[in-house]
Amino acid sequence: MGNIVAIVGRPNVGKSTFFNRLIQRREAIVDAVSGVTRDRHYGKSDWNGKEFSLIDTGGYVKGSDDVFEAEIDKQVVLAIEEADAIIFMVNVEDGVTGMDEDVARLLRKVTKPVFLVVNKVDNGKREEDAVEFYNLGLGEYHTIASINGSGTGDLLDALVEALPEVEEEEEEVDAIPRFAVVGRPNAGKSSFINALIGEDRYIVTDIAGTTRDSIDTKYNRFGFEFNLVDTAGIRKKSKVKEDLEFYSVMRSVRAIEHSDVCLLVVDATRGFDGQVQNIFWLAQRNRKGIVVLINKWDLVEKDHKSTIEFEKYIKTQLEPFTDVPIVFISVLTKQRIYKAIETAVEVYQNRSKRIKTSELNETLLPIIDNYPPPAYKGKFVKIKYIMQLPTPQPQFAFFCNLPQYVREGYKRYLENKLRELYDFKGVPISVYMRKK
Repeated sequence: MGNIVAIVGRPNVGKSTFFNRLIQRREAIVDAVSGVTRDRHYGKSDWNGKEFSLIDTGGYVKGSDDVFEAEIDKQVVLAIEEADAIIFMVNVEDGVTGMDEDVARLLRKVTKPVFLVVNKVDNGKREEDAVEFYNLGLGEYHTIASINGSGTGDLLDALVEALPEVEEEEEEVDAIPRFAVVGRPNAGKSSFINALIGEDRYIVTDIAGTTRDSIDTKYNRFGFEFNLVDTAGIRKKSKVKEDLEFYSVMRSVRAIEHSDVCLLVVDATRGFDGQVQNIFWLAQRNRKGIVVLINKWDLVEKDHKSTIEFEKYIKTQLEPFTDVPIVFISVLTKQRIYKAIETAVEVYQNRSKRIKTSELNETLLPIIDNYPPPAYKGKFVKIKYIMQLPTPQPQFAFFCNLPQYVREGYKRYLENKLRELYDFKGVPISVYMRKK
């Protein structure tokens, strides 16, 4: 299971800017107005080969009358409890404030690694001003400027060194594969598992958030045994009003990280909205197999083109990773629910696929010779050797003379060729260029 790092602090110190920099996507909204981050953002980052999940929390304001801020405060406390390490961010422009002291008081009780990070330090004068943060009683601090990345390298070096070693679950050869059923609340996740196992094992209601925890069910079909994991719904965090429900969302994120294949259940009547896409990209960035299940298809008014058009729309939203199976189901009528599991088993097998090095080289090298990487800065790249890396998910190393000159577009071309030649449907592929 992966490490979780929580970014905490009072409002408007630059937490979301720092979060966006680490995940290399503009996912969290950044604004000069305090309290913009009411939702909680989850992302994946890595440094020096060590991966971790990142949580961007809302600003902590003790004793506020604002109902949102009161809920954010509770969730910050829970994030601190669940995280493996905490980044406490302060702002050099404002110096030590009463709210900073409130957060520091919380963190002084924590036994986990806490990193005091002074943001917006972009010149020598501000470096001197940062000394006052020793007053918070948290020891040494790191100075950064999250807007331009200054100082983040040293901070991340210290962070990954302090993170506990993660046990590699892939070494458990006889472990039963885990299929996590994920999605928004009320999409029909528990009903889907009940329909499969033929009994009402999980409570199902119209109230969003009925499922509080991630629960395993052993299942055997098509001569294939696996664990089905029913997870709590992951919804936009501005809707998360209870401590218990926020904890459930964090458990769902952990369930995704600890699964082999994610069955993403989508409510057809609500469409493939932003929150569903967030869950999809979380599974993709964790390099899990993915099957998209469009539930409640029986409730949608449709004609002979509806399925094709809906599938085309979803794949447009998922670009460039469009090689994902989409199954239209109805849990109520049990329409295609077994097809959904059959597809998940196929995706699991695709994820576990191993291709011989000799076959890779014999097949791909002639294709690469016919369409080599474009010359860059007058330099010609020659790919000489290919191998699949010994990892739980498909990762390929292409050995060449000038790996730094191979552009992203050509890596995508190589990925598409691998998908064309070998069936990797539903599985993210990683392509690495290595020096020969």
